[in-house]
Amino acid sequence: MKNVLILASGEIAQHFVKWVSKSRIDTNEYTITCSEKSAVGEMTMVDNINYINIDPSSLMRVKNIMNHKDFSTIFIVLDDKEEALSVYENVRIIAPKTFIVFVSHWNDISFDDSNLNVLNVNEIMISNLYEKLPNVPLIAKNIGLGKGEIMEVILPFGSSFTYKHIGSIEHRKWKIVALYRKEKQIFVNASTMLYPNDRLIIIGNPLVLEEVYKRVNLRQGLFPEPVGKNIYLLINTQQDTQEILIQVNEAIYLSKQLNKIDLHIRLIYANDFELIAKIRALKAENIKINVMVTYRDENIFNDIDFDISKYDIGLFMLDRKCFFKKKLKTHLIGYRKNIYLFGEKSLYNIEEALMLMGEARMMESISASIFDFAESLGLKFTLCNYSPDGDFQEGKQIVEHYETLSRIYNFKVNFEKKQVNPIRELSRLDGVLIVSPLQEELKQLSLFNFFSIKHDAYILSIKKHPQLLIPVGN
Repeated sequence: MKNVLILASGEIAQHFVKWVSKSRIDTNEYTITCSEKSAVGEMTMVDNINYINIDPSSLMRVKNIMNHKDFSTIFIVLDDKEEALSVYENVRIIAPKTFIVFVSHWNDISFDDSNLNVLNVNEIMISNLYEKLPNVPLIAKNIGLGKGEIMEVILPFGSSFTYKHIGSIEHRKWKIVALYRKEKQIFVNASTMLYPNDRLIIIGNPLVLEEVYKRVNLRQGLFPEPVGKNIYLLINTQQDTQEILIQVNEAIYLSKQLNKIDLHIRLIYANDFELIAKIRALKAENIKINVMVTYRDENIFNDIDFDISKYDIGLFMLDRKCFFKKKLKTHLIGYRKNIYLFGEKSLYNIEEALMLMGEARMMESISASIFDFAESLGLKFTLCNYSPDGDFQEGKQIVEHYETLSRIYNFKVNFEKKQVNPIRELSRLDGVLIVSPLQEELKQLSLFNFFSIKHDAYILSIKKHPQLLIPVGN
């Protein structure tokens, strides 16, 4: 049992006394000095509260109370400035080290006391008013450090975080620990899907959480968020020079389409100094281009690691053959970023994005990113249910999900059902980009793996079409 002394008078004191009397915490013993008769009635039915009608500014009377009990905390809640300061000085005479909570209405007083917590009423009121403004995060002030390392964020419609599994969102120096949905608390894991109006409880570095809050509230149209912001073009300089320049131009085009985000180019296996100079000389209006070179093969992975951490990369772009170098493919997939593989047709000649029907969880996880990408580039988007045996029942739930998103984002989705071999049908098409989920299983996939029962293995072997791989949750 801890003893608490409350020296109080005034309107705030009355409300505080009433709250204390209603408290369900019965491990505290309260002694309250308060001259307000209105408070007496609230106290009489509470066993652990002792009400004493005295002047709290009287040194002798307060000393008499404190001599009979060892108080762990003393509250000074008074309306009059001079009286409050007098009471504080009296308490310090009696108990120099006891912890005090001092309620202040005044901005012109200060204390040098390590055992004192001053609650400024004006600052508390302003802080609460500020939090009622739109686009201001709610932080926990009395938990942890109280500096913003615990935050509540409401997930708005159109956020790039909606309809994603938590495992598909990069968490660096922050974490989603729980959420509230329809008045229920949910403890999350990597497979938890986020929906509009979810209230997320997140913890982490306060500066990082400020950026996370901004990202959560960004509307669609900012692909490749939320896994990163900028484009990373990885070029194997052992390719034909013309192919390399085509890839660079395609990356510049995509950077312009995606809200003029930065383009970072890493040249690997570099030995052609004329080519390096030509790429470094490239300029693009309103686009920042940063060219880096790796001359030693053994430095490739360290250089990529450094670039990813420094430049907030959200999308890799690279040649298909380069991607299928086994160690490199495993390394890139491990970052859980979007990956764009070049095709025989350049992106600026593409009119439509296609995706084959797959597992519901993965399809839902990457749906918001697909809408965002297709809308940014002005592409039609078609969800294809290609089945050799004509069984289309599995895709019903997925179609409903994409129809819902289509209405929310006001972006048309085409649905196509055909009793065809999906690989033959895709090979027959022209001017399309193929969207697929990026899964851990792809680490084991070879470019020449034509015996997998999953169509992902076959799709990646089609050189004709460019392909966008979007990371999914675990």
